Amino acid sequence: MKRRGAALLVLLGGSLLGPSGVRGQAAPVGGGKEVQVWTGGGRGLNGSTSDTGVWNLGLRYGWVLTDLVGPGPLRGRFEYAVEVVPAFVLTQRTNTAYGIGLNPFALKWDFVPRHGVVPYAEIGGGTLFSNTEVPAGTSRVNFTTSGAIGLHFLRRKNNWSAEVRFMHISNAGLATPNPGINTIQVRIGFGRFTQLQ
Repeated sequence: MKRRGAALLVLLGGSLLGPSGVRGQAAPVGGGKEVQVWTGGGRGLNGSTSDTGVWNLGLRYGWVLTDLVGPGPLRGRFEYAVEVVPAFVLTQRTNTAYGIGLNPFALKWDFVPRHGVVPYAEIGGGTLFSNTEVPAGTSRVNFTTSGAIGLHFLRRKNNWSAEVRFMHISNAGLATPNPGINTIQVRIGFGRFTQLQ
């Protein structure tokens, strides 16, 4: 079952990144789009959940909303994105939780490319639904908020990205107690910035 889900994700990602009615390009431009397949993992940072491990896999679709704006080193482009997370695994002290997520907003600032690299900063949020309570004894429905800094490594048409992401997972008071999980993760992505032909 897990292998079929992973194969489906690879096929879907390939169709998103493959040729269609769009033209691939190296860097983001105003009015362009971003498609990406990514995976990430890390560990809990705080108290009773510090031994929690996290792994996730997802798809991103983004809209580059502006051309270059801003002064000096802050100059860049504003991007809005959504993500589907069909695989979200948390290894907890008491069990392993399997879930899916939807991140309806990611607000990203793509700085000016330099020497084939695009630095970026991002904040975002979403929802996580799991087969068991996360953390144990709380809720199967949680909310995720995150912030990340990273780099796109540009190639002729596609790009690789690497980032460090802080993610907070919490049920926002849907259940008591609500200890939350603070994690630090490393995420690697493969994607393409596109522009309509």
